[in-house]
Amino acid sequence: MEITKKIIDKIKAYEKIMIHRHQSPDPDALGSQGGLAEILRASFPEKEIYVVGGPVNDLSYLITMDDVSDEMYQGALVISTDTANAPRISGEQYKLGDYLIKIDHHPNDEPYGDLSWISTEASSTSEMIYDFFSYHQDELKMTDEAARLLYAGIVGDTGRFMYPATTSHTLLVASKLREYPFDASKLNRQIDEISVKIARLSGYVTENIQVDENGAAMVLLTQEILDKFDVVDSETPAIISVPGRIKDIQAWGIFVAQPEGTYRVRLRSKGPIINTIAKRHDGGGHPLASGANAQNLDEVKVIYEEIQAAVKSENGF
Repeated sequence: MEITKKIIDKIKAYEKIMIHRHQSPDPDALGSQGGLAEILRASFPEKEIYVVGGPVNDLSYLITMDDVSDEMYQGALVISTDTANAPRISGEQYKLGDYLIKIDHHPNDEPYGDLSWISTEASSTSEMIYDFFSYHQDELKMTDEAARLLYAGIVGDTGRFMYPATTSHTLLVASKLREYPFDASKLNRQIDEISVKIARLSGYVTENIQVDENGAAMVLLTQEILDKFDVVDSETPAIISVPGRIKDIQAWGIFVAQPEGTYRVRLRSKGPIINTIAKRHDGGGHPLASGANAQNLDEVKVIYEEIQAAVKSENGF
């Protein structure tokens, strides 16, 4: 594949490689970042390879980040994985590198970098990293740890192979990764586990979700509610899937208060396209899984009305 050949040529040309991912990471962000780092460390032991990005919150069972200085970026190659737009890259230091490569499976609505490999057909960026290895097996080495991380990324972004982005190729890649001797059962348990406070917040979400007659839903998590359950925004992704388990719900938004008074918006759908909504509100993402921002409760109301309209249109009303 021509683009991956260009990427591996760039990797060969640099002695120092800094790998970033997106802020507030999920398993695919860390899986693709860490999986690529493990593959490159095994394949090019003479190179300096770092994973960069600050706190990983409750995903420390996957990977921890390296401590790096600004000076370390001098003459370095920077690779960003699973990050749709530059403002979401984990750490401003990425700007200090010599050359920037973007590897991502989100729609390329906000291009950045000197070289990009985008595959919206892929279930996850972790799947893409496995393909990168597969295309260049004569030069790259897979490790047990890389396989564990990539498998975690695929499981995370496919909802355990439940989401529409799961293809026969996704399942083939997962099967190939399972040939490596990591504890997949333990990993699946770790991905599924939630804390007691998140379990209690999930109960609140179930009891307080607002649903219209067509299956458009919303949950508002005010600062007061976050404080009550002792939860911060970075922990709330664990409850994104809760509304989706309710049979009649077709699309939903979870609105999470931010310290400055705005709201982070997490949008999900079982069919109606919602990334068009996200793009109108300082966001973007996949057709059925996107993120946006609301400046105030008035914009929260507007976004929910747009979710309602999308569901109504999908249902033919």
